[in-house]
Amino acid sequence: MTVDPRLSINQATIKHADLATALRVTADAGIQAIGLWREPVNEVGLDVAARMLGDSGLRFTTHCRGGFFTLPDGPERVAALDDNRRAIEETATLAAAGAEGSTAVLVLVAGGLPAGSRDLIGARERVRDALGALAPDAEAAGVTLAIEPLHPMFASDRAVVSTLGQALDLAADFAPYVVGAAVDTFHVWWDPQVLEQIARAGREGRIATYQVCDWKTPLPADVLLSRHYPGDGVIDFGSLTRAVVDTGYDRDIEVEIFHADVWADDPARVVRRTAEAFAAAVSPHLP
Repeated sequence: MTVDPRLSINQATIKHADLATALRVTADAGIQAIGLWREPVNEVGLDVAARMLGDSGLRFTTHCRGGFFTLPDGPERVAALDDNRRAIEETATLAAAGAEGSTAVLVLVAGGLPAGSRDLIGARERVRDALGALAPDAEAAGVTLAIEPLHPMFASDRAVVSTLGQALDLAADFAPYVVGAAVDTFHVWWDPQVLEQIARAGREGRIATYQVCDWKTPLPADVLLSRHYPGDGVIDFGSLTRAVVDTGYDRDIEVEIFHADVWADDPARVVRRTAEAFAAAVSPHLP
């Protein structure tokens, strides 16, 4: 099977693989790019991780994740912002270490409602404030902060930003190369305005990354682990992918799957199946 050259494996898809294994099985499958997560990178240390990535020959597509800054003013918010600054540094270092065509994109998950709070509007404003605090650091490092809207079922505990339109409104105060948006099919497929918001994101130059996986019901008890291989569910990858491509987006496309059965499978088999699923469900809609 010919592997699509634009496919990137988001490391969450093979969550239980350490960094060395993730890099090896991705490259061995003929996949040219990978998106990394902070925890496996920090397990080995940033400098070692950067060397490993460089030796792999893979492009680096995104770093996951920053964000979680809906807390009110106080020591915990200060600590969260400082941790995001470390994530910005990690993103810049890894992008520099990756193969030609790597992109310095830090994916941001906004965070949910603070414990005991019902102030959704205030939480969203604190996201805006956090972006203002972090944008100078990101710009100095050459990193794009990619706000990822999450499906509304995560609004209380993970992301008070639920639509691409909301993400773009938050990004509007900043240059597109500093703050953009992540378009993830799992989170946006249901949105009646998604196609026009993708077009808007393209006009504004804010699509920092395009991520794909599928949605299938019934959802498991832990809805976080309900992401499937492309083609296994109900998402129309044709319309969404064509909309993204029509904006001029020409970067790699990540597959990011959270699913207990996928995580329990052999990582090498998972990346091969991912490549097959991508070829069937996504590649036909790419130029």
